[in-house]
Amino acid sequence: MTQTTTTTNNKTGLSFEVFPPKKDDEFDNVYPILQQLAELRPDFISCTYGAGGSRAGKTIEITSYIRQQLQIDAIAHITCVGFTKEDLHRNCEALQEAGVNHVLALRGDRPQSMSDEQFDSREFYYATDLVRHLKEHTGLQISGACYPEKHFEAPSLEEDLRHLKEKVEAGVTSLVSQMFFDNTFFYRFLDKAHAMGIRVPIHAGIMPITTAKQLGTTVSLSGSSVPKALADIIATYGDDKEDMRKAGIDYAVRQIRDLREHGVDGIHIYSMNKVKTTTEICRQL
Repeated sequence: MTQTTTTTNNKTGLSFEVFPPKKDDEFDNVYPILQQLAELRPDFISCTYGAGGSRAGKTIEITSYIRQQLQIDAIAHITCVGFTKEDLHRNCEALQEAGVNHVLALRGDRPQSMSDEQFDSREFYYATDLVRHLKEHTGLQISGACYPEKHFEAPSLEEDLRHLKEKVEAGVTSLVSQMFFDNTFFYRFLDKAHAMGIRVPIHAGIMPITTAKQLGTTVSLSGSSVPKALADIIATYGDDKEDMRKAGIDYAVRQIRDLREHGVDGIHIYSMNKVKTTTEICRQL
């Protein structure tokens, strides 16, 4: 299995995240998207699924296509929420049978339909619990998530980093960060992570903001800070669809260029299945 970073060659890697369309009649549209993303020659493509494990079967189909047909490293998301141990084993077996040997282990968001009793009685409480189980019972390569501005439930960044180190020691071989819009937070996070002895590759998560509405939704879900420069872009271009799109792409490009100049391990673009936007960013880079 190829590794997801090329830092030994002093090269910043590139990767994308995609998701299975929610409607079955839209599912076939994902394959042309993947083919176009593959032309940008990413190191890997990860695929999410719905809250609580919904659409997990579609995630297997997509990651299998990425790995088998496009010959690109594919990473399937797996979450604690919604998976019993039995379900997890079935899902992992199906992934491996489909030729996918790499997963991103996450705690995951709680589905709106899940009761307090169901949520509190889940078999895997934290992502670290999931990583330990995967490490013990499968031969999968395991990646994990990290939070440059700390997880919103963590009391401090230092406490969050201590838990992150536990997750890495449990078996995580690389990390993908939550999106952020101010590189200063990411550099501070890297310094603190390295000081704690966290040495696995860390890929910087970048979300291109191309509409004013998108920023509000993104911030509410991720807890990421909005720097003044980005807020000014929304204030200036938010009412003009095309100008806002161009300004959002430009912001992401400048953010990525700065990260590459600092020699980060990788850039992970949250593509939202938007090929045109992702392609424009990569061409400008």
